[in-house]
Amino acid sequence: MTMADWALQAQGLSYAYPGQDPVFQEVSLGVRKREIVCLLGGSGCGKSSLLRVLAGLQAPSGGGIDFLGAPMREPDPRSALVFQQASLLPWLNVTGNAGFGLDFKHQPKLTREAHAARVAQAIEAVGLQGREKLYPSALSGGMAQRVALARALAREPELLFADEPFSALDAITRAEMQSLLVEVVHRWHTAVLLVTHDIDEAILVADRILLMGGKPGNIVREWTVDIAQPRISHGTGVVALKMDILDALQSLQKPQPAVPL
Repeated sequence: MTMADWALQAQGLSYAYPGQDPVFQEVSLGVRKREIVCLLGGSGCGKSSLLRVLAGLQAPSGGGIDFLGAPMREPDPRSALVFQQASLLPWLNVTGNAGFGLDFKHQPKLTREAHAARVAQAIEAVGLQGREKLYPSALSGGMAQRVALARALAREPELLFADEPFSALDAITRAEMQSLLVEVVHRWHTAVLLVTHDIDEAILVADRILLMGGKPGNIVREWTVDIAQPRISHGTGVVALKMDILDALQSLQKPQPAVPL
C-alpha cells in the first residue's frame, strides 16, 4: 500500500497536559481513503484527546501526523469535525447552519452559486430536504445532528473526524444516524475516524476497529470487520466479534501483577 492510499497516518504520537503524565504515548495508526475506522475504548483512555491531536486541534508532545501525504500541524480545510453536541447557531436556519464555515479564510473561495449548491447537496444527503428554513429550536436531537453532519459534508472533506456524535440520541434515532453515516460515507467517498465507547456502534459502521486502552493510552488491538452491510442481518458474525472485543476489554481491566522491587 502506497502513501497515496492513506488519508491519515500517525507515528509515535504522545500527548501530555503541562506538568502531568502522558494521556497517551507512542500511538501509531492510519486511516485509508474511503475507510471508516472506529477508535473504541473505555472512558478516560485518551481517545478523545487523541482525536483532537489527529485533527490538528492540539499539538502532540511527540511524534508526527501526515494528512494526504503532507505533515499536519493545524486543522486542514480538507477535513471536518462532528462532535457529540450539534452546536448549531440558534439565529441561523438549517441552510445557514449547514453552510456555516464555508466562507472562513482557510476554506477555498466559492461563488455564491457553488456555495448554495454545496449546502443544498449536503442537506439532501442527510435527508432534510423541505426543512431548510427551520431554526434549531424547532429541530429534534436527531435532526440537529443531521444538520451538524451536513455542515461537515458541505466542506466536501477527505476525512471526517467524529467524536461520539450519536451518544446523546435515543436508541432508534442513533441506529438511523449510524446507517446514515455509512450511506453518506460511501456516497461521498470520504474517510471517517469515529471515536466511540459503544461496541455495537463500532461493529455496525466500521471497516476497522482500533481498541485503545492502558495508562498512558495506546492501541492494543485491531479488528478488520469483513461482515457485509447491513450487519444487523448477520447476527452470528456480529455476536462473535462482539464477544471477542468484550474479552479484550475485560483483559484490559484486569489488575496487573505488581512489579517486584
